[in-house]
Amino acid sequence: MYAVVDIEATGGNHVKGRIIEIAIILFDGEKIVSEYSTLINPEVKIDWYVTKLTGIKNDMVADAPLFKDVAEEILNLTKGNIFVAHDVDFDYKFLKAELKKVGLPFKEPKVCTLTLSKKHLPDAESYSLGKLCEEMGIPIPKEVRHRAAGDAVATAKLLGLLLSKND
Repeated sequence: MYAVVDIEATGGNHVKGRIIEIAIILFDGEKIVSEYSTLINPEVKIDWYVTKLTGIKNDMVADAPLFKDVAEEILNLTKGNIFVAHDVDFDYKFLKAELKKVGLPFKEPKVCTLTLSKKHLPDAESYSLGKLCEEMGIPIPKEVRHRAAGDAVATAKLLGLLLSKND
């Protein structure tokens, strides 16, 4: 089973940044089995650029759960699954850092759809998630682009297409 993850963060990197939204799509290689998504109160201000990119504003996360309140649920959804993301190290490092802050270890195998795309789609015009999905006919409605749930679903669908190229 694949745990396809997308994270939106306050900006910066996993050392200084904080998660503001996470989506986890459990994907069996052919279909989406379950979906989880939540905003997270980062307890710090969201960078203006992040708000411009994602549409997530400080008032939207003010009453959202703290990471520590959803950490075990997130860990349970990813544990024992292959962790997948587009540019996997970004999402993996953010999640690992946040889990470490609440005393939860995290070490799962990972797969990167960006790397797989470069291997299986060598002639792609661009390897950004949006451009790849457009090229592959995977719709990402504009209102959910750069939001965790929309990007995670798109990544799961892209993964399915890439896995079919291994056959």
